[in-house]
Amino acid sequence: MKKLTLLASLFCFPSLALALNLNVGQAIPSVSVKDYGELIIQADEINYQVWDSQQMLGKVRVIQAIAGRSSAKKMNAPLMADITAANYPEADYQTTTIINQDDAIWGTGSFVKSSAEESKREFPWSSMVLDQHGIVTSFWKLPEETSTIIVLDKVGKVLFIKQGALSEQERQTVLTLISDNI
Repeated sequence: MKKLTLLASLFCFPSLALALNLNVGQAIPSVSVKDYGELIIQADEINYQVWDSQQMLGKVRVIQAIAGRSSAKKMNAPLMADITAANYPEADYQTTTIINQDDAIWGTGSFVKSSAEESKREFPWSSMVLDQHGIVTSFWKLPEETSTIIVLDKVGKVLFIKQGALSEQERQTVLTLISDNI
């Protein structure tokens, strides 16, 4: 019932759709994920460690906060391909993907976890966080069942936020923000 009420509110009051705990021009609120956390490759094994948003300081970041659903992952795949093709310097830029495993289709949690591990192996330079209980989504007040793209500068200030699939123009805006802030 809670989700239905929120959904009805978003349709009746579109401005509420932007009622996130994030604001352009402000620092990203600090949050930690303990269950599972950040995926780390050690001796060809995937391990998990506590992740804290303060770890993102020092590099320009694109955060892709996604529901644990393939539809959410595909939503901004073109942006991720653009970023990979741009080959930004690892010393100055990193993508952080936060996967809300709590927002997976019932019974697919183990598939979400294995998909995250496969993605980490494919893109070992990226930061990947598996959020078992949806702590980040809840704390930042992100919508469920979708993808949210957030661009941060090196000091953790939010430069851009967009829920859902980005248009071609929005993808270009993100790439320009990255280049201008590296």
